[in-house]
Amino acid sequence: MRTIRVETSAATILLTEAPEPKVRDRQTGEIAKDTVSGEALMTIGVVYIEEGESALIKVTVPESGVSEGLALGAPVSLPGLVARPWESVFNGQQRHGIAYRSAAVTPAAFPAAMGATA
Repeated sequence: MRTIRVETSAATILLTEAPEPKVRDRQTGEIAKDTVSGEALMTIGVVYIEEGESALIKVTVPESGVSEGLALGAPVSLPGLVARPWESVFNGQQRHGIAYRSAAVTPAAFPAAMGATA
């Protein structure tokens, strides 16, 4: 499946949900692992704000990519953010969406106000 790089340099990204283990199987509680490294995966919730529009998204991050010092409501950086479209059939119904994945989540600073005067 094709992945699409997400350019984040003009966006403000705020942490809305603290990192928690990504569950692969809800019935057994099995934690999702990276298929290449075998490392446990985490999910975070963020609000992605760009050009006056915002979206709440969940992002998958490897456990080693979760930085210390993350605070809810604070800006974060998502280096290597990619989007991957997906489709599946669940209980006979076609489902689709976009999965987001980043190499890490790190604290960031609020961008300087655009058009601010001194």
